[in-house]
Amino acid sequence: MATIIPLKGLRYDEDKAGDIKDLVTPPYDVIDAAAQEAYYRRSPYNIIRLEYGKKFPADNDTDNRYTRAADFFRRWQAEGVLRQEDEPALYLYQQQFNVGDQTLVRSGFICCVKLEPYENGVVLPHEETMPKHKADRLALMQACRANFSPIFGLFSDPARKIDDLLLRAFRDLPPAIDFTDEQGNGHRLWVIKDTAVQREVQRLMEAQRILIADGHHRYETALKYARENPDKPAAAYVMMTLVNLYDPGLVILPTHRLVLNGALDGLELLAALREDFIVEKLPYSEVSRVTEVMFNLAGIKGKGNTAHRQVFGLYTGKGEFFSLLLKDESLLDSKMPAGRSKAWRSLDVSVLQNLILENILGINREALAGGEAVKYTRDEKEAVLAVDEGRCNMAFLMNPTLIAEVTEVAAKGEKMPQKSTFFYPKLITGLVINKF
Repeated sequence: MATIIPLKGLRYDEDKAGDIKDLVTPPYDVIDAAAQEAYYRRSPYNIIRLEYGKKFPADNDTDNRYTRAADFFRRWQAEGVLRQEDEPALYLYQQQFNVGDQTLVRSGFICCVKLEPYENGVVLPHEETMPKHKADRLALMQACRANFSPIFGLFSDPARKIDDLLLRAFRDLPPAIDFTDEQGNGHRLWVIKDTAVQREVQRLMEAQRILIADGHHRYETALKYARENPDKPAAAYVMMTLVNLYDPGLVILPTHRLVLNGALDGLELLAALREDFIVEKLPYSEVSRVTEVMFNLAGIKGKGNTAHRQVFGLYTGKGEFFSLLLKDESLLDSKMPAGRSKAWRSLDVSVLQNLILENILGINREALAGGEAVKYTRDEKEAVLAVDEGRCNMAFLMNPTLIAEVTEVAAKGEKMPQKSTFFYPKLITGLVINKF
């Protein structure tokens, strides 16, 4: 089903551009203003100038972040800072990172994937998107005619045939890129120009469907761009990093919810929650022990007949932690939206959104999409500090969505609520560029 092709990627020439670790960034959607400024200072050739350029008060139709990105892109190619591969390649990409006390390695490969509308069932989404982000990405694509960062896609290969093929081919060869980023994560890239290996990977991928793990806005933007440019064959493909669902380094972390305002005070909120949830105060009051709270929640979720019960944490300030455990699974049928699969209704994030954010706090999907009612963080300690410092009224601490839950919901053609998953670590931007 899935059609992939190698690409003649553009890569930095480190002799001209400098050390690769000073040239790359995380994806644009996790970069705040302070990080953007730091990447600008790190190198005059940092990919931030292409992928997520600054805005200025004097910006106009002919001089703005998109036109400046296009100008940098042209100049860097002309100066040899960016050089195109002499022949099409696939790229084996490995990331080494720590989760808790474990060191893991996640392997994937970078290629171009033929764009398919979701209804074709070849490329599947799992999360909702927001229009303003797609408008930004489309303007950049129109100005530069390139993909600066790969979409993160997943495929299902239990026998790990593709993984083994790529790893065998390059087991004894040094990588073309090898560095450690500021987070302490390692990155290695091998360039695969062997046409026999490429053809075999293409053949094996023909039986696959691809699930978008990260990059829904960029994928939908690429679809729109392709429809607007039917005379440009290269626009029919988008750059992806594909990772096997059975890769031992595939990790999902939770995304916690920060509620900026609520109509109920603490006692009213707890009383309302007790209608549908078992509310238990947790015996932890220090920010330094928040991680223990999360382990406590995970333990509740995994116990006996609560294995499939929805549970998350609530912090209301002043050291007040609570666990919220759904009283009965029958509530999924009686109170969750009709017309949704059991897999979707059973998600922690779906239960939180519908039974608490909407039904109790009055925060509907439009308010969520606007971004003014709820903010997000991946750091549970930051969630607690945000409440204590008055930046939000309360924080809901989530357990991670399981990979099996993601695939089951996507296979049924449904989308999870936004910010349901955080595949860790993020893919680095700037290792390979796909120029149309």
